[in-house]
Amino acid sequence: MFDMNAIELSNSIKSKKLSVAEAVGAYINTIKNTDGEYNAFISLAEDDALDRAKTVQAKIDAGEALSPLAGVPIGVKDNISTMGIKTTCASKMLAGYTPVFNATAVDRLEQAGMVVVGKLNMDEFAMGGSTETGAFGPVRNPWDTSRVAGGSSGGSAAAVAAREVPLTLGSDTGGSIRQPCAFCGVTGIKPTYGAVSRYGLVAFASSLDQIGPIGKDIDDCAAMLSIISGQDGRDNTCVIEKPFDLGTAPAHTPAPPNLHNTKIGLPHNYLESGIDDEVKNSILSAAKDFESAGASVEEFDMPLMDYIIPAYYVIACAEASSNLSRYDGLKYGYRSEGAETLSEVYRLSRSEGFGIEVKRRIMLGSFVLSSGYYDAYYKKALQTRALVKDAYSKLFGRFDMLLSPVAPTTAYRLGENVGDPVKMYMGDIYTASVNLAGLPAVSLPCGFDGQGLPIGFQLVGDAFSEEKLVWAAQAYQQITDHHTKKPGDVAASAQKQGGPST
Repeated sequence: MFDMNAIELSNSIKSKKLSVAEAVGAYINTIKNTDGEYNAFISLAEDDALDRAKTVQAKIDAGEALSPLAGVPIGVKDNISTMGIKTTCASKMLAGYTPVFNATAVDRLEQAGMVVVGKLNMDEFAMGGSTETGAFGPVRNPWDTSRVAGGSSGGSAAAVAAREVPLTLGSDTGGSIRQPCAFCGVTGIKPTYGAVSRYGLVAFASSLDQIGPIGKDIDDCAAMLSIISGQDGRDNTCVIEKPFDLGTAPAHTPAPPNLHNTKIGLPHNYLESGIDDEVKNSILSAAKDFESAGASVEEFDMPLMDYIIPAYYVIACAEASSNLSRYDGLKYGYRSEGAETLSEVYRLSRSEGFGIEVKRRIMLGSFVLSSGYYDAYYKKALQTRALVKDAYSKLFGRFDMLLSPVAPTTAYRLGENVGDPVKMYMGDIYTASVNLAGLPAVSLPCGFDGQGLPIGFQLVGDAFSEEKLVWAAQAYQQITDHHTKKPGDVAASAQKQGGPST
């Protein structure tokens, strides 16, 4: 059962080979037995999940048409609201907070017959690139527990890689789905901004955040995205006209993949410096795989590369400073017991409730929004963002999609970069521009380094071109087997690679 993808698991349930309660119970037992090693889960909703399993089973037995993922247990990142299940954003500030409503994405998954089994670890308020900044300790990479799982959706990716759940929900602000997927050897989709409702997602940077799926392969992720996408009256930024229907993508047919007439751009300057040779070689190998499937791959220079990280962090921190101002020790959240005056309530509650990375970003955001610095920093960042959007628009006049690395390295050791914020921020060099432009991207495993650690790449498309990206991703996963590997296959995976990876 644990080697099935989510669609196969649902089919087994519908064909009565397995009950929903058996599947949910088995995964819950796995989490109990293994998560002490990975720390992917913050909370486990065992009783609620088993009760819901009975409800879903009754609907399946009654012949209700639910979804291709009915009966499948899932984990949800801890910044996505779940009714009756704690949602803490991995922060002392929200310790013990239990929402009275579901996020729209969670509601839609439950209506489709999926079962939430628990909440997943993350960087505090999604601020970080390694899932080391949260109040519940770091997530450890299932491929090598001395290394990070990536961030901020590290728990979401690690749980899938460790076979603790078949599918998870994550969120992506500057690469927070794609980078953990690359580090943990799993597949994820960062949807177009406005394709998935953000209602119930605790805000970090509102103009950049987007909820998306993480799974073993692109078919599972596509099925999940089809469920959670679509208009929502509670989120005015959700502008998609109707949900994606990704179950009809051409690669679902048994015919060999055919990407003829598909033009893929490969940013040459992404591969020139600052990237590990093994990561670079795997990206170039993936490009050859696409060519073998009929696509044409052409190199180009990505414009504005030197300005992407500064613009992203100015905008993200400015929005974070505004969004997190609501946690003031008065309305809700943590309140310092030592505060005696109003000023101390504000100062001590925020000083004690937030971790160092969150405070660093609040201070940076407040600085760039302050009088005398707004024009010098925030306004220029917005202008740069407009130039990035325009550059992508011109690129998609030439190419159907872009192929690029997700991260310049494979997973690094726990504690290696957490004390160097600039080095940590530079890890978003290949991913942040996608969020600035509001575009969709898929992250896929494409190989392993010499230590058996996964390497990932991303395909980036024009706005609302998810079907095209899924089709190309399905074609790639039909002709490669990187996505089928699991942490127990480390040695075999390392031996399978040529050159320096052997």
